[in-house]
Amino acid sequence: MKPFCFIWIILLFFSSDLEAQLFQGRILSKDNRLPLEGVLISNSSNTDSLFSDVNGFFQVNAPGSYSFSKNGYYSKSVLVESDKFISVLLEERPFELGEVVIKSNHFQSELKKISASISIIPESRIKSNDGLNFSPVLNSVPGVFMHSGTLNTNRITIRGIGSRNLFGTSKIRAYYEDIPLTNGSGETTLEDMELQGIARMEIIKGPSSSLYGAGLGGSIQLIADKGMFDSFLIESSYTFGSYGLGKFWLSSNLGNQTNSAKINFSSTNSDGYRENNKTNRQNLTLSSNHVLNKNNVLNLIGNFIDLKAYIPSSLDESDYVNNPKKAAFTWARSKGFEDYTKLLVGLSWDHNFNEKSKLVSSVFGGYFDSYEARPFNIQSQIIGSVGLRSRYVKNSNFINRKLQWTVGIEIFNDKSLLKTYENLYRDFPPETGSVKGDLISEFDENRFYSNLFTEGKYDLTEKLILDLGLNFNYTGYDLKDNYNENELNKSGSYSFDLIVSPKAGITYQADKFRMLFATVSHGFSPPKLEETLLPDGVINTEIKPETGWNYEIGSRGKLLKNRINYELSLYLMDIDNLLVPRRIGDDQFVGVNAGKTLHKGVEITLNYFIVDNKSVQLTHSNSFSYQNFKFKDFQYLDQDYSGNDLTGVPDKTFFSELHLNIPSGFYTFLNYRFTGKIPITDDNSVYSDAYQVVNLKTGYVKRIGDHFQMDLSVGVNNIFDEKYASMLQINAIGFGSNAPRYYYPGLPRNYYSSVQLQYRF
Repeated sequence: MKPFCFIWIILLFFSSDLEAQLFQGRILSKDNRLPLEGVLISNSSNTDSLFSDVNGFFQVNAPGSYSFSKNGYYSKSVLVESDKFISVLLEERPFELGEVVIKSNHFQSELKKISASISIIPESRIKSNDGLNFSPVLNSVPGVFMHSGTLNTNRITIRGIGSRNLFGTSKIRAYYEDIPLTNGSGETTLEDMELQGIARMEIIKGPSSSLYGAGLGGSIQLIADKGMFDSFLIESSYTFGSYGLGKFWLSSNLGNQTNSAKINFSSTNSDGYRENNKTNRQNLTLSSNHVLNKNNVLNLIGNFIDLKAYIPSSLDESDYVNNPKKAAFTWARSKGFEDYTKLLVGLSWDHNFNEKSKLVSSVFGGYFDSYEARPFNIQSQIIGSVGLRSRYVKNSNFINRKLQWTVGIEIFNDKSLLKTYENLYRDFPPETGSVKGDLISEFDENRFYSNLFTEGKYDLTEKLILDLGLNFNYTGYDLKDNYNENELNKSGSYSFDLIVSPKAGITYQADKFRMLFATVSHGFSPPKLEETLLPDGVINTEIKPETGWNYEIGSRGKLLKNRINYELSLYLMDIDNLLVPRRIGDDQFVGVNAGKTLHKGVEITLNYFIVDNKSVQLTHSNSFSYQNFKFKDFQYLDQDYSGNDLTGVPDKTFFSELHLNIPSGFYTFLNYRFTGKIPITDDNSVYSDAYQVVNLKTGYVKRIGDHFQMDLSVGVNNIFDEKYASMLQINAIGFGSNAPRYYYPGLPRNYYSSVQLQYRF
């Protein structure tokens, strides 16, 4: 924490020499800090008005009170005084997201002008739940499904991609601003991040972004809350609830006219619903924004996590139905757990050469130190990572039409030292838990990739925009066996052939309120290093990355006198070289390319302003997805699963939420989620049941005087006490006479309450 604060103070003093001219400023989006072009600036004392430029800058001729307004954002009045360069933050209107500027697109385009399926989760949606788990937030987005077994056991899928990963999230890229949350092995642990430090999420569905690696599943970008300019406040909250839940959160906002920073600390403790389910997590984050001068902006991001969580694992059907609080026998006997610390740090520099070109560069690094006790062994791992992203963005004209293009590179390298030991818990009394025995393996892994990308947008006409992109990826692994010698040694290297992933999209503005888009894009998902190993440990040089083509059409717009915002997408994704994990032992898997899958789906989002006036705001948001995912050609051992449903993904999902906000202080969130049946085995002999969950959160905000604010809230999750499986272990095998353990039981009805206090200096 001290180095972060020290850097922020240096930047604070450095920027005091800002080359600010009289009555100058810059207008940014509150959530993602992107500059806003075309903001109408008017002075209440006269009829003069002007607009901000392409980089969000403005200059007025006299001091006074000015109004700043733009479609998709709440208007704001700001006092502009002499000799002060000011930064103005405009807050997005939650249901007018088609008008807002998207960070995942580096042309600073409004969502309605993008030829891809991008879903935005605003801050209001993030705050509509208990603030503990990403799953109710992500599961509000059509096409996205997050299994959640415990606070630290999760798996995210996007349009079916990642559903066959046995443990955790894979084949989906995630970023915290520009810092990859996906390691060199392709695994992502999104649940480590603190929800209360996130201002917005942007989800790109399918391989439609050349800028983020052209992954088959797409990417998730978490945008940090960087605080407010010209403001100093402290916030603190405590949340308590069922199953021993206790969460303390402390936050400080530091800001002047050109700097803002948000420091968050949280400590979460829970006994858990099940046996061997206790969790303890501490999280410290720093995110800041520094306007050094008109052409240079720095962003600093830091995140530290310290977690220890016990693992109850999955249950067979009998225990799931009759004794869902139970932990799996071997995990309870060994008191299995994971214990790790993780550090992420990143620094981004945004430099404007002029109004038409800029360079955005980021450097980042990470450290991960883990100790995990499992019934079959104990694993110790240390990972260090470094990388950079840099892109040049140019706005120009070609044949009297607007042309925007970018070219950039992302380089990432991490090194892992992995050791496994015997677990001798069976040799000790039951209350002892895991006991580390002799070393049984030791590997050094070096994992690296590079992405070279380019993308361009060209206005063919006033209503028609062409979008072209290209991504080049190179991925490789080095493995050094420090344990075995001679013929048993598993050391080796392997790299995949250069993968070229093109995309082409087009948008058509049908009228002032509706647009159409279509896109064709290529994507890929390389296997993890572990999947490249044969049963004898030798690297399989014949294994190939999963690749596929995505074809999509859709529309965004407004209906019923702009009271309804909608988005509709229809897609088809054809995937080759399906990677299948083949179990060769209790915790041993190897990967094989076993066939093809076909993903067809429909996604609909509807947001409706029921009441929107000064006394009451009542909004209704809905999302629906229909997913017809099939094994197109799947031969596995002596079985043919062609034509079967893809495992691990529901056929239908529906989410609906009512949000009532009364300016006098009262607010309520009521949401409903339906999840359809999910195939658990490749032969489709076992499906989970469809289920419905209803959650409620209500609260009251009271401002006391000029400095103090209080927010009291209570919530109930799973109001009707629905019994459901919140996570599934697909294709589980029962060893010996034991039944397969497919199910992680979801939480029954549970309660929480929160008290939040804020003091503004």
